[in-house]
Amino acid sequence: MFPQFGSTSETLSKASSVMFRIGTDAHLYDDPDDVNIAPLLDSRFDSEKFEALKRLLALIAQGVDVSNFFPQVVKNVASQSLEVKKLVYLYLLHYAEKRPNEALLSINCFQKDLSDTNPLVRAWALRAMAGIRLHVIAPLVLVAVSKCARDPSVYVRKCAANALPKLYDLHQEENASSLEEIVGILLSDHSPGVVGAAAAAFSSVCPNNLSMIGRNFRRLCETVPDVEEWGQIVLIGILLRYVVARHGLVKESIMFNSHDSHISNSEKDGAAVHVASNGDAAERGDGDYEFNLTTLLSRCYIEGPDEYLSRSSYMGRDTSGFDRVSSTSSKYCDDVKLLLQCTAPLLWSHNSAVVLAAAGVHWIMAPRDEVKRIVKPLLFLLRSFNASKYVVLCNIQVFAKAMPSLFASHFEDFFVCSSDSYQIKALKLDILSTIATDSSIPFIFQEFQDYIRDTDRRFVGDTVAAIGLCAQRLPTVANTCLEGLLALTMQESLTCNLSSMDGQADVLAQAIMSIKAIIKQDPISHEKAIIQLARSLDSIKVPAARAMIVWMIGEYNSVGQIIPRILGIILQYLARCFTSEALETKNQILSTTVKVVLYGQGEDSLTYKRVLSYVLQLAKYDSDYDIRDRARVLESLLSCYITSQGLEDGTLCTPKITDLQRMLVKSVFGGKTKSISPTPNNFRFFLPGSLSQIVLHAAPGYEPLPKPCSLPYEELGQHELNLQGKKTVGEGTANSDSFDTNGADTLSGSEESGSDYSSRDSVTSSDESEETGSASEVDEADPLIQLSDVGILYDRVKDSSEKSNPTPFSDDLGGLMSKGALESWLDDQPRFSEPSSSKQSSLQPSLARLSIRDIGARVEPRTYSLLDPTNGNGLKVDYSFSSEISSISPALVCVEVSFENCSTAPLEAITLTDEESNRSPDSTTQALQAYGSSSTSNEVPSVVAVEEIASLQPGQITKRIFQVHFHHHLLPLSLTICCNGKQLPVKLRPDIGYFVKPLPVDIETFLKKESQLPGMFEYSRRCIFKDHIMELNSEKEHSSLMKDNLLLVCRSLASKVLSNASFFLVSADMPVSANLDDASGLCLRFSCEILSNLIPCLITITVEGKCSEQLNVSVKVNCEETIFGLNLLNRVVAFLS
Repeated sequence: MFPQFGSTSETLSKASSVMFRIGTDAHLYDDPDDVNIAPLLDSRFDSEKFEALKRLLALIAQGVDVSNFFPQVVKNVASQSLEVKKLVYLYLLHYAEKRPNEALLSINCFQKDLSDTNPLVRAWALRAMAGIRLHVIAPLVLVAVSKCARDPSVYVRKCAANALPKLYDLHQEENASSLEEIVGILLSDHSPGVVGAAAAAFSSVCPNNLSMIGRNFRRLCETVPDVEEWGQIVLIGILLRYVVARHGLVKESIMFNSHDSHISNSEKDGAAVHVASNGDAAERGDGDYEFNLTTLLSRCYIEGPDEYLSRSSYMGRDTSGFDRVSSTSSKYCDDVKLLLQCTAPLLWSHNSAVVLAAAGVHWIMAPRDEVKRIVKPLLFLLRSFNASKYVVLCNIQVFAKAMPSLFASHFEDFFVCSSDSYQIKALKLDILSTIATDSSIPFIFQEFQDYIRDTDRRFVGDTVAAIGLCAQRLPTVANTCLEGLLALTMQESLTCNLSSMDGQADVLAQAIMSIKAIIKQDPISHEKAIIQLARSLDSIKVPAARAMIVWMIGEYNSVGQIIPRILGIILQYLARCFTSEALETKNQILSTTVKVVLYGQGEDSLTYKRVLSYVLQLAKYDSDYDIRDRARVLESLLSCYITSQGLEDGTLCTPKITDLQRMLVKSVFGGKTKSISPTPNNFRFFLPGSLSQIVLHAAPGYEPLPKPCSLPYEELGQHELNLQGKKTVGEGTANSDSFDTNGADTLSGSEESGSDYSSRDSVTSSDESEETGSASEVDEADPLIQLSDVGILYDRVKDSSEKSNPTPFSDDLGGLMSKGALESWLDDQPRFSEPSSSKQSSLQPSLARLSIRDIGARVEPRTYSLLDPTNGNGLKVDYSFSSEISSISPALVCVEVSFENCSTAPLEAITLTDEESNRSPDSTTQALQAYGSSSTSNEVPSVVAVEEIASLQPGQITKRIFQVHFHHHLLPLSLTICCNGKQLPVKLRPDIGYFVKPLPVDIETFLKKESQLPGMFEYSRRCIFKDHIMELNSEKEHSSLMKDNLLLVCRSLASKVLSNASFFLVSADMPVSANLDDASGLCLRFSCEILSNLIPCLITITVEGKCSEQLNVSVKVNCEETIFGLNLLNRVVAFLS
């Protein structure tokens, strides 16, 4: 504009951009190939390192690969500068998966930073460790998360909660119970920020363990308003699921009230509860329609729409109903009242997702007369952005269908705005047609008249459909709607041009469809409308509209007095136009002509038959094969009606049709058709506020509500009552009362099957060591468990812990009590109730040694599937781990593999080889071997070759013992099964329980070694054991004799452990108690040593609880190998759970 000043708009914009860049890091993006980064990373000054790291992150943001700087960045992880340390953590998170070897070098620094005094450093270190997605450091990350979950800093505990889903995504099934325990700790946190993150972790790690929510339900409800917004959404969903599973549905709510009012009628009639269309609703009445819809709504919320609709379709009727046992009352249930009270303020949250979540709780659990409180908050959300408005309208649409009176008085809020998108307009029209009443329909029709003049013809078509729905719901306005639709049809037929039929054709077809639905309600009173449509056939050119008019003529051919008189003229007109009609219109002309011939009344029957014969002749030579086939079928069925001789003579032919022909004709064209429409997508209901409700199918991760009252009542303080007076034990069980761990086995999903093993090496060695004087006196009639008083043993071990024991293996687990001594001990039982004796027992409890003799016969090794017959061409391969020790190398694990021919032909040349024998291990495998507990030589083969199976006949089973070398005790080994010249790849999954061998020791040696491995070499976890309950029930059913429950519990625990790991049973002790059902204090000790380095591992299992209930089991492992001990602990907890 002013060139004399030398400035233009371009130079001004450049100058302004330069001014805005002053004081920022935007200059880092100017030179992406800066060569000065490497010297800066090696500088002594933190400022230069900080500048270099910022340049690296800027290059990463631009998509440049800067992984070549990884070694230089890793060595700066020990920097004392917080700025440098934070940027190093960000860089490591980005490239940890690409450079696993170098990333593992920084683990020690991360562990050191976890003990830093600055909470930010501790949080950054934990976040970095959780972001390095390597299986080998998963146990270390688990320990770090467990430590940070009890950190005094709120921010660190929140980072620990955020790290749990990342750790769970590594498929740490064996650590599932440990992760659940950490989630329970974080859920009991008093900080709202931690609770929100813990709720997200709960949804990822253990969403079905709702018993964990019960202990903290009241405090979680009170914390909901203070949690961050996105945490509120997750927490509200968890609390809703718990209330439904714990107490069931509310009797006064819409989910239960409608069903309760109609349950008696449904039981008497036995009628099916089907999804009905809106047209059928008008015939039955709005009450029945609302009942069916709310019943469908509640079932879809509980079962899921796919499962419920498929079940109701093939069962013919709904057989499963909600009874009063699975329901509660909001007036008397404190949990329901508390949940509704705490979520009520969230209805006015600034976050629309929070409002929807709170509205969903009140929609499902609130009484019917209190559901109206969700109306105004939802209507307020309609003033937000279009994206939020669409989501809210999708949920309002469901609410309005189930309870139209809820939004009936607010119909003006759903009037369409000019700025609305088409999707929002369609939703508003559907809602308006649903909530319309006799008082509001005039205002709605006035609004619809403006919509019809809109330029968007698709929106006009939806408006016409809405008018038809209003007419079906409100019969009082049906005539008014019909007149308006007929006038619109005439107008559209005149303006509709064949050259531009897209928008106009949709409107005209929709208008005819709405008229058709209105006429169906009362055809006799709408005879003039049918005649008017028949007269407009000349002007209507849209094929879909013409087809529907022709259908109405054939369907109502005998309605009134005028239609039968003009049928001949209409049929002749349709016959003349047949060749120029569209496919759908031709089909309707054929059907209409047949209907008129069969059921038409009047004197023109001969004309009807001539028209039928003429139309069939035209259809037989039509260009479309469907029309030709239909014509031939009709000609065969109606051959007597269209006999050529009868038509030429002008005489009627007496129909000589067989019973089969008459049956076929009546089944195809007889009677009046009933519209049985399939269930539309709009009836696929999902939980309010979920993504599935928007996309109308189950999105990934969607879970319906749990079944009502599926969570049993839990006495949260039962352990405190049972263990009153035992302070230390009570504190230990308070935090893990009902951690219901369902740890999945990582080996396979196959069922447990028996094996030919009758005992284990551990049991064999135990039996051999017990063949001394006392053991030789025991015959086969001895009981399963024998008792010996070992109360003084612990003091003796403590006194002699410093002395060396030249004989670590004992000949027996302890001296056996004689029968007289046992009887005298039992006679002294009542004296424990005396004050003096109780004091003495509290100071030094009397222990009983349980010597299990025949446990070897009860041990059944677990069998896993290696190859399925469907994938192995009839070859079934199973495997189980053996306790045998390899004579070749201590790194080899013995596996018994069973080959079975399930086919009808013999199988030949069966071998099992290593798939990766010729490949060099990659960097990840090297890292795993470096950090694995079993450091082995590379010369050890993965599979020791054995002789191949030359031939395997059908039904034959052959077993082989393979010696396998696993590269790591957590990762599967890739193998190849060769059969009939084909190679079948399989995965052999390791079991860390067989990376050890039994270590026979006596109790004194065990306790002495245990005292030498405290602190960092001791790891413990808790779990729930309930396998003994089934055995107790079976004993009660099959035997009338009274059994000792304690013996069964001890036997069940020991056999469970020895069936899943190669351990040696050292002892089974328990304190003497007057309560025979009390298993508290039962202690089983096992010992083993690692195959690769012969380092001993000591396992101690302690039981708390009653024999007839679920037992709280505490598992402790003492081992010098940290990672191996943690993984072994997780494995033991997994199979015990």
